[in-house]
Amino acid sequence: MVFLSSFIFLQLETEDGIQTYLDRSVPFVGTDIPRIQGIDGKGIKIAVIDTGVDFTHPDLLGWGEEGKVIGGFNFVEENEPPTDTNGHGTQVAGVIAADGGKKGVAPKAKILAYKVSEDGEDVSSELIIRAIDKAIEDGADIINISLGENKIDSKIDHAVNHALENGVFVVTAAGNDGPDFKTIGSPGSNHNSITVGATYNNLPSSLVATLEVNGKPFTVMPMVGTLEIDEPINGKIIFGEYGKIVDLEKIDVKDTILIVERGSNVEGELVYFSVKEKNSADAGARALIVYNNEPGIFLGELVHEFIEPDYSPQIPVVSIDRKEGLEIMELIKNENTASMNLFYNPDYLASFSSRGPVSPFYIKPEIVAPGAYIDTTKNNEGYNVVSGTSYAAPHVSGAAALLLQKNPELQHHEIKSLLLTTTMPVSDAYEQEFSILEVGSGRLDIGNAFNANLIILPPNFVASVSSDNLEFSKQFELKLIDGTLDGLKVIFEGPDFIDFSYFLKGDKLQIKMNVNEKNFGDHEGKLIINHKNTKYTIPFLLHYTPGSVFVNQENQKLFFEINHPEEWSFAKISVINSKNGKTFTTTMTPNKNSTIEIYENGEYWIDAKIRVNGTTSNAFNTIKISTLSDNVDRFWIDIPEKQIGIISGIITLVGIVGLLKRR
Repeated sequence: MVFLSSFIFLQLETEDGIQTYLDRSVPFVGTDIPRIQGIDGKGIKIAVIDTGVDFTHPDLLGWGEEGKVIGGFNFVEENEPPTDTNGHGTQVAGVIAADGGKKGVAPKAKILAYKVSEDGEDVSSELIIRAIDKAIEDGADIINISLGENKIDSKIDHAVNHALENGVFVVTAAGNDGPDFKTIGSPGSNHNSITVGATYNNLPSSLVATLEVNGKPFTVMPMVGTLEIDEPINGKIIFGEYGKIVDLEKIDVKDTILIVERGSNVEGELVYFSVKEKNSADAGARALIVYNNEPGIFLGELVHEFIEPDYSPQIPVVSIDRKEGLEIMELIKNENTASMNLFYNPDYLASFSSRGPVSPFYIKPEIVAPGAYIDTTKNNEGYNVVSGTSYAAPHVSGAAALLLQKNPELQHHEIKSLLLTTTMPVSDAYEQEFSILEVGSGRLDIGNAFNANLIILPPNFVASVSSDNLEFSKQFELKLIDGTLDGLKVIFEGPDFIDFSYFLKGDKLQIKMNVNEKNFGDHEGKLIINHKNTKYTIPFLLHYTPGSVFVNQENQKLFFEINHPEEWSFAKISVINSKNGKTFTTTMTPNKNSTIEIYENGEYWIDAKIRVNGTTSNAFNTIKISTLSDNVDRFWIDIPEKQIGIISGIITLVGIVGLLKRR
């Protein structure tokens, strides 16, 4: 079963009523530039695989060839049109192509609505797969999938690959299981689709909170209704049980930061966040932290329908994961110094946005876009404010429509390159850029992508070096939309222990990285390509490890060799087809070799789990296999170019390998 990406409904009031934020997020990602040139998505068909679309909404009006929703299918009730009775699909479609009171990213694009769920709670994988196939059949240019599951589903991934093979650009939401890492499932985990995480929106409600206890940072979320503070709040943290009056009467909380547990210790009793805040403020606390009473972080609301008529928040309130809340209470037993800050940042990673990694062989998510406090279309002619990566993904789908309208000859991997290499950096509260595993290349900037004239393939990469192979090389294909490559320059932004060089030959860019000191672990960096006043960013992840696995091939058989500076006792080796995820496994010891037979050409990832002194670490290799005219397989390694030898007409090259450090 598959469930829709969870989302948060917020109604944010101002003196003038409900604010409208689609008018903020769409210009924020750079749509003004293509609109000046008359590019608005006209002629592009975007499939929305979701809960259907309310095509009676004035901003999404019409069913059939003359309407906004020109087609689709209801997989829930096959004899009925794909009308949305839940709202999620209508919200997604509005971000893409609303054309009325609100304007989506590509307002003149057409929608194909595929209803795979009635209530927005769950849907079978089979319906998603059928919807993808139907979108291909109906001639969709782009597919938006703002739903998914928290595990890998090979059948869905296969369907996504099928769409890509048919030239359809596929956009998937990363999911809302952040801030933990390794929280992206299918279809966001698909290697070739573009996976989108969420940032805040360009509006005053983009409030960010930070907390440090004894110098250690913790992830906290400001509650809705909390206001910005002029300067950080410093002081001691005091535990106030559940924040009830009876709890606080027993302790002195004046001028402290109070931490309490969500909920109550009395069964059936409701202690609202607003009540906890008022009790804490009345007792003299300067700030309040509420930790969850179950695993995970949450977004709380101080202002809601059950508050007292004269209630107004007095002190800042943040929420925190239960595990981290309990950790704080352990930390403050011996030492107790804390600092909390709340400030506005319109371009900040949303805490709920799912993080990578998905695989040690590729980067996910690849990009982020506004997905918090997005005001979009809802059922029954209205609008509402929603949050989730479900609403970040359609910003990217709309962006792809604009690029495709401008240049209809673009292939899906070329659109992906333009979007990924022209992003804006996203920094945390300490002015440090977020990890590639959190934001990919950065935040969507349609204006930059629209003006770009250089397609770079691949737009990101993963590298590996090891103690017996300290060099990594990679070749990039450069494709010009317009102009020449004159004046192209490459700047390396990465670890100091890497010596970087490059050379350009025709439309091929060759880079080389050499490690000059021992520094095992995972490292991030970027290549910055400057060309014709445009900056292109290529993020990379480097695995630098002591061990390695080498591969030799003879006909259909792969032979493995494990190397490690220390004595190893056992290795489990997995060979993964990068196209379809099909995995072959074998085991070996220092005294027992092993082989795997491969019969299909393509790129394969090799993951070797090596047992050394009672611990296990991973070694990686990437190979490409093709077929000679005499039906004998051959394979080569892109990176680095390390030739093992030529044996009886069989070419054997060796890839580079590294160990992935557990996080």
